[in-house]
Amino acid sequence: MSRNDSVREVAERLSIVDVISDYVPLKRSGSNYLGLCPFHGEKTPSFNVNPAREVFHCFGCGTGGDIFSFVMKIEGISFPEALRKLAARAGVTLDERPLSEAEKKQKDERDQQREIMLLTANLYRDLLTRRPEGAAARAYLQQRDVTPETGAAYGLGFASPARDTVVQLLRGKGLPLELAAQLGIIRKGDRGWYDLLHNRLIFPIRDQHGQPIGFAGRVLDATLPKYINSPESPLYHKSSVLFGIDLALREIRQNGIALIVEGYFDQLALHQAGICNALATCGTALTEGHINLLKKHAQRVCLLFDGDNAGRKATVRAMELCLEQSLPVYVLSLPQGDDPDSFIRNHGVEEFRKRLTLAKPAFEQFLHWLLAKTPADSVDQKVRLMDEIIPRFQKIKDPVERDLYQKEICRLLGVDLAAFRRRQSSQSNDRASRQQQPSPVPSTDTQAPRDTTQETLLGLLAGYPDARHEFVGIPLAQLFDHQYLPLAQVLLEVLEQHPERAPWSETLARLEDEAQKSLVARLVVQDQHLADIDWRTALRHCLKRQEQARTRELKQIAQRLATLPEDSDEYQELIKSADLLRNRKSAL
Repeated sequence: MSRNDSVREVAERLSIVDVISDYVPLKRSGSNYLGLCPFHGEKTPSFNVNPAREVFHCFGCGTGGDIFSFVMKIEGISFPEALRKLAARAGVTLDERPLSEAEKKQKDERDQQREIMLLTANLYRDLLTRRPEGAAARAYLQQRDVTPETGAAYGLGFASPARDTVVQLLRGKGLPLELAAQLGIIRKGDRGWYDLLHNRLIFPIRDQHGQPIGFAGRVLDATLPKYINSPESPLYHKSSVLFGIDLALREIRQNGIALIVEGYFDQLALHQAGICNALATCGTALTEGHINLLKKHAQRVCLLFDGDNAGRKATVRAMELCLEQSLPVYVLSLPQGDDPDSFIRNHGVEEFRKRLTLAKPAFEQFLHWLLAKTPADSVDQKVRLMDEIIPRFQKIKDPVERDLYQKEICRLLGVDLAAFRRRQSSQSNDRASRQQQPSPVPSTDTQAPRDTTQETLLGLLAGYPDARHEFVGIPLAQLFDHQYLPLAQVLLEVLEQHPERAPWSETLARLEDEAQKSLVARLVVQDQHLADIDWRTALRHCLKRQEQARTRELKQIAQRLATLPEDSDEYQELIKSADLLRNRKSAL
């Protein structure tokens, strides 16, 4: 089976909506699906997935392509790796082909980065367990009641007080320091290369398979900052990784509950005590990516954050994310001043398990916190409380749960159901009004300037068989510039070989340039305006617009030529450009 055949078979067996839904929550919107783009920050969904054409496109950042493009970008892997991953999911056996030079370079770099991470993790581990420099860290762990078995399970380590221990190790192994810098392990300053972490207890951050992808370093005293975390890197994406996932995944799948805590030591203490379904965020707030990861493995989430204002805000935000994705969410409360580590030390693990069984639904806990802070003792307060509650209440998807909570909210606030519903309706109308206001699309330097005339010509070429005969007498180079020409050439080849088949998926399979794939994705997602049109009129208008545009360009060139000496380089280049434009005009 050729590569194109393999790509086609994998794409035909898999749904792009199903694959992308593993990473991004999607909602149907007409013939497309919408979601928040995972490749740039946004609050209003501009990420479109078209299931009929099997493409995605973000109108915010311009990223787009097919199922392979998405997996490559979201996982940070090469095309062959994405093809293998998706083929395994689809049950397609691949005939492996030799890698291209670019693919081989990318694979070699990724393999070296994984080797760098593993060597660094082993160095930190060795410094903790065997070397004199790690004595203070060993004593600190003993003081925190961390057993050697737990330390081994987590691969805990220690970063030497020296600032170049990792640098020297990698140099000795002949590994490129620039690749290590991409991982955030080392940095380069005015005096040369130096380690990011030094004189800190090390928590390796690992993926689901137990491979190190980042590190968190904790001081052994009261120095600030308490923690330093690895930055985002080709291997480490904070919004899709939770600390302890490799150790907790089996238990989460078995009992259906994921317990989310804030700190590395909290998660470690719970695991050591036999609470093996706990996870921790890696120095960040819980994100949609985290919730989407949890939803694949857990039936419900239990949140255990600090009881201060910051912890409560984080809990409410996490609750909102879970409700939006229909993932049941609960809240576990501990006495003021206790965290999981201290609570288990003071009260024992069985008492903690009892508390776990008494966890409250997060929305119920949210109402309790809100009313404790703002009593419903005046009309003004009741209105203010409704405005706080309604946006969260409307995220509840289950109709029975919504009905029960609606009645409970009215009872707690002392308002009747009709008043509460009117306030809901008022808020919904306000939101709808705001959404109808045009919002600016974020600009990005990575998006090439668009030519709607050339894009319409491509759409006609793809969608109207009769229109293709009109293109035969006109060289493609006369119709399309360097941005659109390669795509037009591939599209025409596909149409010649498969005139009966919709051309876009086959065209995507043949394209290797990601910018070209993004362009195709945008055309496909936006081509509804070309459905059932008079293609002859549309083609005539496009050709006329191109002729007018080239006439304007010729006039501009003539004006510029009048100001230049004939023996100048610019004069000669403009003459060539004018000749090319005249040839294109005559072809039209």
